[in-house]
Amino acid sequence: MIISESMFTVRGVTYRIRSAALADAKQLSTLRLKIDCETEYLDREPGEAFIDEKGFEALIQEDSNECRHLFLVADIEGDIVGFSRCEGHSLKRSAHKVTFGVAVQKVAWGYHIGKELLAASIDWADQQGIQKMTLHVMETNQKAIRLYEHYGFEIEGLLKKDKRLADGMYYDTVVMGRQRPVS
Repeated sequence: MIISESMFTVRGVTYRIRSAALADAKQLSTLRLKIDCETEYLDREPGEAFIDEKGFEALIQEDSNECRHLFLVADIEGDIVGFSRCEGHSLKRSAHKVTFGVAVQKVAWGYHIGKELLAASIDWADQQGIQKMTLHVMETNQKAIRLYEHYGFEIEGLLKKDKRLADGMYYDTVVMGRQRPVS
């Protein structure tokens, strides 16, 4: 689905949140690989599950046409620095929910980009009548967990020793969900 863009200025940096476009595919492929190298909070090691330009074009096309999908990007003067996706489910028993994921380049941390991608996704989900948003977050990412809780997500469970990081240690994945408020 496509949504209207929004502009934000935080500490002198202006960025916009908008729906991903086919022309973003190459930048997204490069950015995703870069972000994978900057943090261990994501599911992948650098280079794993690589998505090339054509792969991103297919994702963007699908997400633009599906009413239960949303692919957003954050850009600063045309340079994409973050993105998020809500992926809906086609099975009837799961059609009421979407799964949310977000990634922001390290140089753009601290400008509320992840927060605004999340807020835009929640607004979209509520407007679409989506009853539940779910996400997974590493137990060590306490800042993200607090942000998600601030936006109404609750911890629904833990996947024990779910990820093995570069330090050789195993870490839990926190499963969180947000129910659409009853009007």
